[in-house]
Amino acid sequence: MSTESPRQSLADLMARVPNITDHLFQNAPKAALTIYSQMMPGEGVRPEFTTWRDEQWAWRNTIAVHDQSYHMQSLHVRGPDALAFTQYLSVNSFKNFEVGAAKQLVCCSPEGYLIGDAILYRMAEDDYMVVGNPATTEWVEYNAQSLGYQVTTELDPMWTLNKSKKREFYRFQVEGPKAWELLEELNGGPLPEIKFFKSAELGLGPHRARGMRHSMGGMPGLEIYGPWADYKAVRALLQKAGAKYGLRLVGSIAYFTTVIESGWWAVPVSAVYTGQGTQGYRDWCSAQNAAMRMSLGGSFYSPNIADYYLSPYDVNYGHIIKFDHDFIGRAALEAIQNAPHRKKVTLVWNADDVLAVMAAGFEDSADKPLPITLPLAATARMHYDRVMDKGGNTIGLATYPGYTANEKAMMSLASVDAAFAEPGTEVVLLWGEDGGGARSGGNLEPHRQVRIRATVAPSPISRAAQSYRSAIGIKRGSLQEV
Repeated sequence: MSTESPRQSLADLMARVPNITDHLFQNAPKAALTIYSQMMPGEGVRPEFTTWRDEQWAWRNTIAVHDQSYHMQSLHVRGPDALAFTQYLSVNSFKNFEVGAAKQLVCCSPEGYLIGDAILYRMAEDDYMVVGNPATTEWVEYNAQSLGYQVTTELDPMWTLNKSKKREFYRFQVEGPKAWELLEELNGGPLPEIKFFKSAELGLGPHRARGMRHSMGGMPGLEIYGPWADYKAVRALLQKAGAKYGLRLVGSIAYFTTVIESGWWAVPVSAVYTGQGTQGYRDWCSAQNAAMRMSLGGSFYSPNIADYYLSPYDVNYGHIIKFDHDFIGRAALEAIQNAPHRKKVTLVWNADDVLAVMAAGFEDSADKPLPITLPLAATARMHYDRVMDKGGNTIGLATYPGYTANEKAMMSLASVDAAFAEPGTEVVLLWGEDGGGARSGGNLEPHRQVRIRATVAPSPISRAAQSYRSAIGIKRGSLQEV
């Protein structure tokens, strides 16, 4: 007689728990350094190779190597309908999508809210590869099984879910002001001209690889990828040849701070928990899927999980939405395209308010604010803080609270009402969990909420990133080529 537990779907879970928001608040872990470092195994990517401050400094000043080999999911989509299928899932157009190029894959629910986004590589004529957040790859996988397209999928899971303990490809992001010089040295001469989101073959000493032009931290460089068998040799080669340029391997702590500088809203609350259009996904989704494993935290709380959803317009993706093709969510996005939308910005926290929270840790008081952990202060994989005007009215949501040594500031990414999106506008961020830690089931110490003043800045905040993006033709808020 089998003792195996019956399969539980997301729909089953939601029928069993009183409220899905409260359930996600209780999902562990609730510590930023744990959340992010656990996604990358210590034997591959240590939390720090030098220090996280030194590693952040490197992508602005020398060369930073981000090891992307472990934490992202990769999903091949193959078959005669592969292009038509992936285009149907994405709000942006796939015109002029040649082999060796990449596109942003921005997926929405039928109700027009973000599922997630990823990078879609065209590997061969009928072979595409989705690389990114599990929420996005799983949405693609579900639709491949449920829609009538002639496609098959093959998953290369992230390391923590990967029983083989090997990947199809290694991936290194090599970026910084000296990155091009290093790559040309390893190539044995000038690199081929590579436009944004295009790739070409290059040499890495005795090894061959492909170089894709895009950026994590908003600095010049390439994502290089090749067969997993070359992983250790290529990494060692980069380290040895890059030493004279000041190259730094980037640990898991600094790695996840790149989004604060580059302005990418990497992990929105995926809009799969409500809506008739995603019921099939909830029935399909198992306990191993991202929607079941995600944790929720921050000062913003609503019993209605849909209050956490974002539309593409809310994260500055409006300019890449193209109504020249049919896609999931098209009707909903067309209906709101001319309505007011929130805008994605960077919030720079007031230094005095931050220091006051830190100083409270030295006080003998039971009524303290929630500590701010540097450089990553998130209390959950999906961290959402409440953003208010000076009168206490909610005007937006903020995520990715963190510090970078490059900006010498504590910051968040935020989506705020358009009236408050102008750089220089003063707003207030509420810090600390609603309920003072009680919602997180003992995973956070008791604390009181505090108000932290913040100033609106552009996204991306880095002037270097802004200049680089402008030079290669990218609009703010998007990876998409103009």
